[in-house]
Amino acid sequence: MIAPSVLDASAILALLQEEPGADEVERLLDGALMSCVNLSEVLQKAEQHGVHIEGLEYDLEALGVEFRDFDISSARPTADAWSPGSGLSLGDRACLALAGRVGGTAVTTDARWAAAGLDVDLRVLR
Repeated sequence: MIAPSVLDASAILALLQEEPGADEVERLLDGALMSCVNLSEVLQKAEQHGVHIEGLEYDLEALGVEFRDFDISSARPTADAWSPGSGLSLGDRACLALAGRVGGTAVTTDARWAAAGLDVDLRVLR
């Protein structure tokens, strides 16, 4: 079984804004997972940048992205992913915790993740 890609908000935002890495994100969508925390971040930031977001979550689902609830089983591993000076946001840590829980690969455009010494498979797109 192939490990699922777990998408960070930055990966979807790169796709929506046609930034470097967008083509790679597009190829990963079918079967990808995303925390609802990251979906919330995508919706907020996309709207902030003038992207039409009405129904965006349903469009992403139609492309094969499966959203996972952020529940009590997500809270502890997300908190545990924090470390002083890492610069990892709540959304970053929710993505990483989900990837760790499902044995997936966290996909991001945030190069800081590579330097954070994380114990999860990681794919940095740029």
